[in-house]
Amino acid sequence: MTALTEISPKHWYFEDFTQGLEIDLGQRHVTEKEIIAFATDFDPQPFHVDHAAAEKTIFKGVIASGWHTCGLMMRLVVDNLLRHSSSMGSPGLDSIRWLKPVRAGDTLHLTYQVKEVRPSTSKPDRGIVISVWSVRNQHGEVVTTVEGMGMFGRRPVAQEEQARA
Repeated sequence: MTALTEISPKHWYFEDFTQGLEIDLGQRHVTEKEIIAFATDFDPQPFHVDHAAAEKTIFKGVIASGWHTCGLMMRLVVDNLLRHSSSMGSPGLDSIRWLKPVRAGDTLHLTYQVKEVRPSTSKPDRGIVISVWSVRNQHGEVVTTVEGMGMFGRRPVAQEEQARA
C-alpha cells in the first residue's frame, strides 16, 4: 500500500493513479438540520426524521440516511479529486456498506484507495480506476464504504513528453 497522499492542486490523469495509492479527501461535519432535511425529501423513515419514533428504534435516536452519507462522500470526492482530474464519469458501483450509523455532530473523514488500474482495451484515450472509499467518524470508526470505478482520461502525449523533460 502506498502512503496516504493529500490532494494537491495538480490535475489528475489516469496515469497518476497506482494500485494501493490512498488519497485523503478531507472531512465534513454533519448537522441535525441537514440529516432531517435530506431524509424529509428522500428517505423519510421515522429514524431519520422523527425524534420520538427514532428513540424507540435500535438506533436510539435520529440517524442520517445512508444515501445522505453517500451524498456527503460524493461531494468530498468531487471537491477534492474529480474537479481536479480528467474524470469521464463512472460506469457504476459494485458495493455500498453502511456499517455504523451517522449522527448529528459527527465529523466524517474520507479516504480514497486505488484498488486496481487498467487501461481501456477499446478506447485508448482513457482508463478505469477501481477504488474503495472509506469514511470514518471522529472516533476512527468506519461508517460507510463504497467500491466502484471511475473512468479517467489519459494524459495528453505533449504533456507526457514535457513532464519527462
